[in-house]
Amino acid sequence: MTIIENLKIKYPGAVAWPFGDSAEMADTLADLVIKGVKTATCGSLSSFKDEEESPTIGGYSIILNGKGDPVCVIRTIAMRVIRFCDVTDELAKKEGEGDLSLRYWKQGHKEFFQREGGYSDTMELVVEEFELVELL
Repeated sequence: MTIIENLKIKYPGAVAWPFGDSAEMADTLADLVIKGVKTATCGSLSSFKDEEESPTIGGYSIILNGKGDPVCVIRTIAMRVIRFCDVTDELAKKEGEGDLSLRYWKQGHKEFFQREGGYSDTMELVVEEFELVELL
């Protein structure tokens, strides 16, 4: 049995996924979670709808690094849908990236969503806040 399979037994209903769209980004963002800097994430609503398994409030996620290895487990404590243009300084800080500013967040996420294939200032995002449960 793999470590992910064992974790799914320990955390029933857990989903396993990496942050971002590259191995480097997965490593960087997972490290921010481990350090307690990153306590939120977001994705486009359209991508969220296309996922086979999605995080749910109260549910667990097994966070993978860039190699696909599990590095920690988080628990979703809140989710909401907001527009890109309505992201606040507080949310940008919870995302934990760069200098923690809204300006940095907007630039990085605009580039990310453009790579994903669809950016708009009014696009809807699924915002997930979480707590670190276990380091692996």
